[in-house]
Order: sequence, then structure tokens, then C-alpha cells
Amino acid sequence: QVEQRHYLVSKAVEEVQKIIQQLTAEISCKATRFQAISNSGIHNENIKVLAPSQFLITVPLRGLSGYRECQVRHWRYYTVQGAKLLSSVRDPEELHQWLEVEQFSKTLQQWHEKDVNVEGDLVPAKVLIVFRELVEKSIISCNLSSKVTMLESFSSVVRLAVETSESQVEVELVPAVEIPTCWPEKARWPRCLKRWPSQEKVQCIKSLGFDLLARSNYHWQLCFSRAEHVLMEGLDEDGGCRMKCFRVMRQMKEDVWCAGNKPVITSYHLQTVLFWTCEKYPRTKDWRCFHEAFLRLVQKLHKCVSQHFLKHYFVKNTNLLKYANTSDLDVVASKLAVFLENPVFCLD
Repeated sequence: QVEQRHYLVSKAVEEVQKIIQQLTAEISCKATRFQAISNSGIHNENIKVLAPSQFLITVPLRGLSGYRECQVRHWRYYTVQGAKLLSSVRDPEELHQWLEVEQFSKTLQQWHEKDVNVEGDLVPAKVLIVFRELVEKSIISCNLSSKVTMLESFSSVVRLAVETSESQVEVELVPAVEIPTCWPEKARWPRCLKRWPSQEKVQCIKSLGFDLLARSNYHWQLCFSRAEHVLMEGLDEDGGCRMKCFRVMRQMKEDVWCAGNKPVITSYHLQTVLFWTCEKYPRTKDWRCFHEAFLRLVQKLHKCVSQHFLKHYFVKNTNLLKYANTSDLDVVASKLAVFLENPVFCLD
């Protein structure tokens, strides 16, 4: 089943990537601020598979380099259209930060224009409005209307339905500012000296930097896709079965515990569960027996889902399930509890 899933998802990624690469290349021709995604196969860092029919694709923004963090934070708030509000709506969340054009030593003139900039602030909502219009126009100019459909959204988020040879995939396109060689102060990681990951791996990961995603009105969302990719890549260098456990857990999640096109628990949540479990059980011998290792992983998932609380691996005190539907989480928790009482189906 895991091999069959890998084949189908790989095929879908290949087809979706080809279509979105064509679409973003057209967008980039219309507006140089937006960069076409690369065409680098199934391990494309711009594509995150949340579920077999749910992808998140980041579109790099061009013309912002030489980033430095602000020493003094003056948080400002805007409407969905990017109009400035006179008073604060709420405190900034743990996974979000503000972004000013002055934080970059080199910038394209277009980032200073009013369609994305309010008094020096780069506003995600305004970037998304510009991007959405470009997507709509480019679908038509690329003759992709038979394969790509814009989906309704409550905000400026850009969601598409993309037809593949096997099924329909929902894709969220997210403009992203790539910040290489810099690690954000909010990500106080590692929290203390651990045997996993090694100090060498930690330094390597932090040197890769992070991204800022335009997914909300006024805050840019912290993203650590490169860091996560490196952690996943070297999981079983000691001969353990961590990846096998992860893949089987993901398969069980999609087939039994939390099926559907837009599940409350995605592959991204499972990845974070895996990282925490690897940190708690860093020794090679803890990952030699698949049965024991797999059950530990499911027990950790059950605890997080039951408590409606899953910590972000890099950012302290951030709950990845904060806005998840609690009723849906409780259903998943009950299914996990049933499995843990008698886990012979998977381990037989």
C-alpha cells in the first residue's frame, strides 16, 4: 500500500508540477516580482504534499535580498484589502512576523509601490491580491482553463483545482520570501543539548535559513521547509526504521484514521510528531524493532490529537492544532485509541 501510494502521489506531483511551472512562468513574465517554481522532480522543495489530493506550493518572490531582523518591533494591522487599521486587532501569533521593505539591503523598485506596500510595510494581503489577479489572467493566457480552476476563498488565499490523469488535486499557491543563511530569533531551537539531531546537523539546518509565507492579512508566516527536508533526509543513517514507521503511519492515517481530501491531520502534522519522537528516543536501538517504534509513534500522535495540542518543532509554544476542528480531532483520537487497544491489523 505504501509503495502504491508513493507511485500515485509521485505521478500527481509530476503532473501538477508541470502545470504550475507553466502557470508561474507566465506569471513571472507578467510581473518579475514573482518567480516561476523550479521543475526538479518529486523532491521539489516548493511542493509540500499534505494529502494525496491536497498540495501546498510556494512561489518565490524575487527582488528582496540582504535580510536582517528588526531590532524594534512596531506591530501594525491591516484589512484584507491592505488598508491600515487605527488600532490593534490582536497580538501577533507565534508563527507570524511583520516584514518591512527596509529590512532588505537590496530591493526591486516594485516592492516600494502602493499595490503591496503600506508606509514601508510589505503587506501579505496586498501581495496576495496582486498575485491572485495574475493567476486568473495567466490561466487564460496559458490555455489552462481545462486543467486549472480557481476555487472560492474567504480571504485572498489562492486555491486551485488541478486536474490530473488520475484525480483532482486541490493546490494552494503561496507567495514566499526566501531568507537564506539566516535563522529567526523566534525559532529558539534546539531548546537544549540533545543527542538528536546532532550539533553538526543543527548547524547545517540553521545555515539554510527559512521562508516567510503570504498566507494571512498582515503577518508573514514562518516556514522551515528546507530545515524539515534535511531532517527527513538523514533520518535513518544509523540503520533505523524511522522512515518506515512514518510512511506506514501516514498510510494508516489516510486509509483508516483520518481519510478524506481535506483531513484535519495532514502529513505535515505527522512529520512534526515524528521529529518529537526522534528527539525523545534518539538511540539507534530504539528504532531497530519496527513494531515497538511504530506503536510509540502512534501513541505520541494519539496524545497530541486527544489533547488538541501539537507543538511546532522549531517555534516554542506554538500549537499546530490551534484552529483545527475539535470534533474532527476527537473522532481521529477515538480511532487511534481503538487501534492502540488491538494493533494487530497493522503489525500482523
